[in-house]
Order: sequence, then C-alpha cells, then structure tokens
Amino acid sequence: MTSESVLETLQAFMAERDWEQFHTPENLSKSVAIEAGELLECFQWGADGDRERVADELADVLTYALLLADRLDLDPEQIVRSKLERTARKYPVDKAKGRSTKYDRL
Repeated sequence: MTSESVLETLQAFMAERDWEQFHTPENLSKSVAIEAGELLECFQWGADGDRERVADELADVLTYALLLADRLDLDPEQIVRSKLERTARKYPVDKAKGRSTKYDRL
C-alpha cells in the first residue's frame, strides 16, 4: 500500500526533530481528525477544492494515519484489507451495487 521508504522517510524526519515524544496514539488520533477537518474545509464553499491545497491536507491526514499505525504496530495494508473483507460481507454486491443504503437496511 505504501512503500517502506515512505514510512522510513517519515520516521527519519520525526527523529531528526525529536518529535516522536509527542506522537502518542491520542495525539496522533487528534491530529488525524484536525487535518481531516482542514481537508474538508477545502470543499466548504463548493465541490471543487483547490487541487494543491487538497493534496497538502490529504498528505497531512495520510502522514498522521501512517504514524499512528506505526506507533500501534499495525500494518496499514493488512488493516485496510481486513476492513474491506468485513465491509464486503455487510454490503454484498447483489444488494448494495449502486445504492448508498446502510447495510442494516439492505
């Protein structure tokens, strides 16, 4: 899902600045939510956000999410695949295709 070098680059960047001390799961979770809010703000006044700003905010969300997964010793690819498997069971194609109905109402 993401190359090992991306995570290694993030880890090195944080280590050079001694920022790991601030990266508790709680703080990283808050940062994901804060940055997701900033991403949403890109679309506050319309459906077409500024692409460069969207990319910057999305990079922040992904960065904090990857750091949180690393801190919790979770493999991002494995947890995404596992969640997709569970979601596929809740939303079978024959019932959910083309619909936004919640799984308990399909």
